Amino acid sequence: MKHLVLAACIGAFSLTTATAVMAQEPAKKTTTKKKSSSKKAAAGAAAAAGTAAAVTPSGEKWQCELGNSLYIAGDMLRDEVLTVHWQGRDYKLPRQATVTGADRYYDARTGLDLVVIPSKAMLFNKNLGQRLADDCQSAAMQAGAAAPTQAGGLRAPATTPLLVTPPDGQTIQPGSTQQSAAPKQ
Repeated sequence: MKHLVLAACIGAFSLTTATAVMAQEPAKKTTTKKKSSSKKAAAGAAAAAGTAAAVTPSGEKWQCELGNSLYIAGDMLRDEVLTVHWQGRDYKLPRQATVTGADRYYDARTGLDLVVIPSKAMLFNKNLGQRLADDCQSAAMQAGAAAPTQAGGLRAPATTPLLVTPPDGQTIQPGSTQQSAAPKQ
């Protein structure tokens, strides 16, 4: 008996809810049509204004693979914010701290992420999860120079070896223990 009463209540509730939804549905369709047509007109006007107000690039040109290029304005050795011109727009990218030694400029609002290592620069869009440009190099870098990065200026000169052999000439293998030359007694 309880199951029959419960089934009747659920059926009545679903019938009432379905009727209310059907009554509201035509009203929603007419308002969405009006909004979508006004949104399309606004988007078209914004696109026309965006193409008319294209920003002229400033800064140093970096040539990337696949014929892409970007312009970087600012001094990578001292500036905390660089201006990157990419596809007709200027983006202000603040410097981010890294543990890898690469210079990274990232703006969370736009999602643009510029990573500069001594041999090249890469531009990512973190919001879309894709790499926009790769193997970007300035004219000096194409001639053989390293990227003008802050991390490169702080790095030790290449003539200083990172691993030095001990004065006795013996090398220690990783994971092995050093034993003395004296015999055990």
